[in-house]
Amino acid sequence: MATTDCNNADTSNSVLGYSCNGLNRSCQAYLIFRSLPPFDSVVSISTLFASDPSQLSQINSVSEIATFETNRMVIVPITCSCSGQYYQANTSYVIKSGDTYLLIANNTFQGLSTCRALQEQNRNVSNNLPIGTRVVVPVRCACPTKNQTDVGVQYLLSYLVKPGDTVEIISTRFGVDTGRTLEANRLSEQSTIHPFTTLLVPLENPPVDSQTIESPPPPPSSTSNSSSSEGSKKTWIYVVVGVLSGSTLLLILGAIIYCKCFARSNKKESDSIVVSKSFEAREKPMKKELDEESQDFLDSMSNIAQSLEVYNFKELQSATDNFSPSCLIKGSVYRGTINGDFAAIKKMNGDVSKEINLLNRINHSNLIRLSGICFNDGNWYLVYEFAVNGPLSDWIFDNKNEGKLLNWAQRIQIALDVATGLNYLHSFTSPTHVHKDIKSSNVLLDGDFRAKIANFALARPTDAQEGEFALTRHIVGTKGFMAPEYLENGLVSTKLDVYAFGVLMLEILTGKEATALYGEENMHLSDTLNIVLNNEDGQESLGHFIDPSMQGNYPLELAIFVIRLADSCLKKNPAHRPAMDEIVQSLSRILKASLT
Repeated sequence: MATTDCNNADTSNSVLGYSCNGLNRSCQAYLIFRSLPPFDSVVSISTLFASDPSQLSQINSVSEIATFETNRMVIVPITCSCSGQYYQANTSYVIKSGDTYLLIANNTFQGLSTCRALQEQNRNVSNNLPIGTRVVVPVRCACPTKNQTDVGVQYLLSYLVKPGDTVEIISTRFGVDTGRTLEANRLSEQSTIHPFTTLLVPLENPPVDSQTIESPPPPPSSTSNSSSSEGSKKTWIYVVVGVLSGSTLLLILGAIIYCKCFARSNKKESDSIVVSKSFEAREKPMKKELDEESQDFLDSMSNIAQSLEVYNFKELQSATDNFSPSCLIKGSVYRGTINGDFAAIKKMNGDVSKEINLLNRINHSNLIRLSGICFNDGNWYLVYEFAVNGPLSDWIFDNKNEGKLLNWAQRIQIALDVATGLNYLHSFTSPTHVHKDIKSSNVLLDGDFRAKIANFALARPTDAQEGEFALTRHIVGTKGFMAPEYLENGLVSTKLDVYAFGVLMLEILTGKEATALYGEENMHLSDTLNIVLNNEDGQESLGHFIDPSMQGNYPLELAIFVIRLADSCLKKNPAHRPAMDEIVQSLSRILKASLT
C-alpha cells in the first residue's frame, strides 16, 4: 500500500499527510495509540508523541505515572498544524540500532506516520540513519473543514485501522454517524479500508476513555459488570502484592492515610494561600472523591515499584543509624549504607511527584540518579546515588577539603559535565525540560571529580521551542542566578539555564559566590566582565579576577576564552545567548587544548 511503501513515488495526501484544507491552520486533535512496551505508560507515550502528560493522563482517566496494560487503546491529545500543504503534529525520535524509516513509521509509531513522510521531513539526514541522530516524525492528523464545523464537528481523531475494522464499527465505537466518517475520509459505502492505515473520525466532543475499552470475549458463565470489575481489582491487588511484597504493604496503608490527610491539608492551604500557576499553565482537575485519590496514589505506587526500589522505612533507619546527626550531610540529606554501598537519602514532604516522575525517566551520567523511594508518616524519602566528593560549592568557596584544590583542567571538566547534562535536558527530553536552579551547591562531584546535576525540585517541562518563551508569575530561584527576563517579566525558556550556567562558570573560575561577582548596585554581570576583558593591564587584571588558589597555573588565552564564553551566556537578550549544545562544543575544545 502507498502509505506503508518507502519507495513509492506518489506524494498524494494519503502518503505525506492530510491536505491542509481545514478552517484553521492549527487545532486540537487526537489520535489512538495501542500501548506496547516500551511505550506503555503515560510518560513514555507522551514523550514519544511530544504530548502533554497531564492532558494524556486526564483524558484516559489514569495517573500521570500510570502504566497501561498491553494493547490498550490510549487517547493521545496533540496539536495539529499546517506544514506546507499538509497537516501534521511534529515530534522527534532518536535513532537506535537497527532502525529504518519503515520500522519507525510502522512499528514504533504504528502507522501514525509514514515512511515517505519521514523521508521528506528529514532530507538532510543520511539515509543510513546514524545511531543517536534525532529525526523529525510527522504524525498524521487534520483539522475540521468549514463544512464539518458547520455541522458541529470540533475535532478529528486519527484512528489506526486494525484487521476486522469497518467504517461502521469505528464510527459506532466513537458515537459518530457513519456517513460523516465516510465523508471525512472521502470514502463511499463500497470503499474498503485497509489495516495499518489511518481513518479520520469526526467528533463533536473530545473522545473519552470508555470509547477505547474493547469488548472482551464472552466468559464461560454469565457474570455481572460489577463482578468483572471486582475480578480485575483483585487481579490488580495480586500484582501489587507480588511487586511490593509483605512489608511494603504497610507503606501503602500509610500512603492511603497520608493521601487523605494531604488532601485535607491542601484544601486548607488553597483557601488561604494564592500560588501562581507554573509556566505550563495547565490546571489539574480536582478529584471529587477521596477514595479516588487513594486509588490513583496506589496506582502510582505500583508503577513506581516496577522501575525504582521501594524501601521499607526500617531499612532506611538501619542505613542511617536511625537518621543519626553523624550521618547528616546537609539540610535534610543523610548518608546511608545500603547493601554495602553509600547512598544519599533525602527527606522531603509535600508533592514530589514531578521530581520523581522526571528522575525516573531520565538516564544520563551527568544527572544524579534516583535509585529508590520510601514513604513514611507523611514524608517522602528519596534515595540517590552517592557523590563522594559532595557539592561543588565545598570545593570552590569553603575550606572543607584539607587544602585540596581543583586545578584548571578539573574546573573545565566540571563545567563541561554540567553543560552536557543541561544539553540532555534541553535537547533529548520530550518535552524539553528546564532545570531552573543551576548553582554550585546543586552540582555534585563523584570520586573522579566528574559533575552530576542534582536537585530537580524546580525543574519543569516547557513546550516553548528555541527562541520562544512561556510565562509564569511564580518567580522562584537563587539570587544572582536568575536571568533578567525571568525576574522582570516571568519569561521562561531553556535560556534561563544558559544564564545560570554562565554565572556558574564564573564561580568556578573566580572562586567567588555569585552575589560577590556583581559590581555596583544594579550593574549587570556582563558589564562587570567587560571591565575585566577590556582593562588595559589585561593580564594583571585577569590575575586578580581568577581564583588566586590556582596560583596562576592556567593558560591565559584559554582563560580569556572561557570568560568570553561565560559573557555570551549572560547577554541581557536571551536570544543572543548560545544554546547548550554550542557551549558543550566550545568547552570540549577548551578541555582538549588544556590537556595537550
